[in-house]
Amino acid sequence: KQAEKAVHQKKEQSKTKCRKARRRHINLVAEFNHRQRKNIWLETHIWHAKRFHMVKKWGYCLGNSPTEKSYRACYRAMTKQCLLQDLSYYCCLELKGKENELLKQLARICSIDTGLTFQEASCLSGRFEGSLNLYQADRYPEGMLGPVTFIWKPRDGSENRQLWIWVHPALKQDILRELKAIFQCSEPEEICISEPVTTSVQKEKQVEVVTSLGNKRKKEDKEGEKAVPVKKIIGDGTRDPFQSYSWISRTTGIAISDRSMEILRYRLIGPLSHSILTETLKAAAVQTV
Repeated sequence: KQAEKAVHQKKEQSKTKCRKARRRHINLVAEFNHRQRKNIWLETHIWHAKRFHMVKKWGYCLGNSPTEKSYRACYRAMTKQCLLQDLSYYCCLELKGKENELLKQLARICSIDTGLTFQEASCLSGRFEGSLNLYQADRYPEGMLGPVTFIWKPRDGSENRQLWIWVHPALKQDILRELKAIFQCSEPEEICISEPVTTSVQKEKQVEVVTSLGNKRKKEDKEGEKAVPVKKIIGDGTRDPFQSYSWISRTTGIAISDRSMEILRYRLIGPLSHSILTETLKAAAVQTV
């Protein structure tokens, strides 16, 4: 009886991988993809997670406060050097269509009494970014939606224009609903699918999982090479991955697209910001046929 009891009490072999195995690149990327299913990570999440207290807000995982006393260093960078902030969690709404139709309908949700509008000449040319407050259609000064920033794509000779509106994730759904209403965009143009659907035959061709007792766990493709998982962003913090992210209007011809987490956005503060951008960014050679 004692022998049988000892056999039953024998612990099963632990399936927890050692730290060396967990720190492999293939396992790290798979783990990161699994951990950001509910709260999306920014591109700079790993850097911030090592130096900041992270909080979960608006469907994202953001750095809230530093873990060390760096306020003096940040102030010194803002006044004498350069300080960079990651604002990629801001949502980008893209509008495409004829310029006259865009300006006609956008004038209903803003007012010249509050300052600049979408029709400002310097902003309309695409040289500068503008900021304003949006309201519900034809309800100014009541029904305020919130502040936004916008930038026009420079003209290319045609009457069709492209406009990017940057909104806070807490205001995105209300502003997107109002834009779809004034432009009569109700028909979904594209549907975002989080993961491509593959059949069992395709899975066998792509990945073969070899697991045996006492051997290392490997993921190999048909040619025997290790299959490295790719970092993927499933939707964004303010949108369900199975919902539409682009709508079009058959009457006005305006198309609205949700470009959240597709365009990175950084803010540079300090006297050396312009010189750093000049040294970092290089103009591309444009070839015209």
